[in-house]
Amino acid sequence: MDLKSLIATLESGQQDVVLRALQGYNKQTSQCFSFENEDIETRKVLGTLLIQLLERDLQPPCHTACLETVRILSRDKRVLDPFVTHSGLRTLAHHAGIDGSFLKVPDQDLMVEALKCLCNLVFTSADGQQKSADLGIVVGLARRLRLHHEENFMHEVKFLDVRLLFLLTALRIDVRQQLAQELRGVSLMTNALQAVFGTQLTDPYDLASKPGHLSRHGMELAMEILKVLFNITFNSSQQQLDEEEAASFRHLCSVLRHCLLMRGDNEDITEEFHGHTVNLLGNLPFKCLNALLIPKVKPGCTEYMGVNMDALSMLLDFLEQRLDRGHKAKENLTPVLTVLAQSARIHRPARRYLRAKVLPPLRDVTNRPEVGEHIRNKLVRLMTHIDTDVKHCAADFLFILCKENVTRFVKYTGYGNAAGLLAARGLMAGGQAEGNYSEDEDTDTEEYKEAKANINPVTGRVEEKPPNPLDGMTEEQKEDEAMKLVDMFTKLSRQCVVQPMAVGPDGKLTSLNAVMNRFADRRSSSSSGSDKE
Repeated sequence: MDLKSLIATLESGQQDVVLRALQGYNKQTSQCFSFENEDIETRKVLGTLLIQLLERDLQPPCHTACLETVRILSRDKRVLDPFVTHSGLRTLAHHAGIDGSFLKVPDQDLMVEALKCLCNLVFTSADGQQKSADLGIVVGLARRLRLHHEENFMHEVKFLDVRLLFLLTALRIDVRQQLAQELRGVSLMTNALQAVFGTQLTDPYDLASKPGHLSRHGMELAMEILKVLFNITFNSSQQQLDEEEAASFRHLCSVLRHCLLMRGDNEDITEEFHGHTVNLLGNLPFKCLNALLIPKVKPGCTEYMGVNMDALSMLLDFLEQRLDRGHKAKENLTPVLTVLAQSARIHRPARRYLRAKVLPPLRDVTNRPEVGEHIRNKLVRLMTHIDTDVKHCAADFLFILCKENVTRFVKYTGYGNAAGLLAARGLMAGGQAEGNYSEDEDTDTEEYKEAKANINPVTGRVEEKPPNPLDGMTEEQKEDEAMKLVDMFTKLSRQCVVQPMAVGPDGKLTSLNAVMNRFADRRSSSSSGSDKE
């Protein structure tokens, strides 16, 4: 049936005829995702008629067929006008059960179709300013989320509720702020996530110590909730929190600890689920990450210094999986490296456990630090990665495990690999960065102590001393070679191919000419002072 015939049928108003016509059109165009330019205005007229039908008191099958047609038409952003008006949105929200007047609809299939239409409208609307993102819809969604664990909603309804909320918070900053602040979104979504697990958080330590299996539907719903939480907590780590907000984030962190220990039907969905969990952990205020460590140690858990380290062990395993994968390094590695680094910086037991796993006492002094398949070798290789964010995250993590001590850092990574971080922090001349760490303990192995004098600090390994190229040369020949070298460097410097550098008083690399000029100025002022005396 063509569009004009369909419109004529809808205008007749007879339910049985309208239902058959819509069902035929929906079957014909169900897989259509591109539309002709010629019939744009005709499809707008069809959209207006569909909204009018949805506002009438018709049988549920007829309303469902109308919504299916709206869903198909809403794939084209050029014909959204009839649907994104105030009345159009309110009508769709009414059938979805989230318009504020009521929250339950007897026919949940009708709710599913209406929610799909709203998701399409939010996603398809142009330039990110979705007229369909009526803030009243968010209020309705928030109210129904509180009923998910009390009412017998279909999985599709629960999933689409959260999917619509994710799209709104992803594309609308005002919606994101409204959910986070006015509707206490962190607590709301944390409780929704907890409801997926079927547990009540009376004691966060008991919840976090009972990992288990989550069904495919449970994983899908949980991942959508995690994505909404990511949107509304995006800048949380940089904000000042009051006591109530801090408690909400610690509660969330304890539930995320539980997420890290959950598994799905297969490894792919489990890794995806853990990836969303790690991304969200990176948004949390760093002081709230202590909820990853729990003092209750039970049989079978990973224990260190009397603390349950299951979550950190899981994060390390997750990091190794991502390191072995190799592609999309920034997307895959920076979140988990950030979480591990901040946990190690703030919590002494976490740092000592991670150091024992990542930087065990050094015994192999014959290979470069970046050579090998231990996690330390893989992280050192990242320190020269082409992506600066990945490079800095890996270096920062290892530097924190070394208590931000330059000597120890160079020992484990080699000066060549460490130079980038040291230059950025003004530590090229050595020393200790600011940090609240306990006293250093002697962890050098006998193998390291024996080889220490022969280790090349730049490469970080024992190397045979090369023969001296000046052996057998006279003093005149040595002087000639030195002058040739000076001439070559001078030529390269004048042509701006290289620039001689030196470590300045602030510990950072600076131009050698600037250092020499400052030295000459000091000598000059010193001489002037002596003359005055």
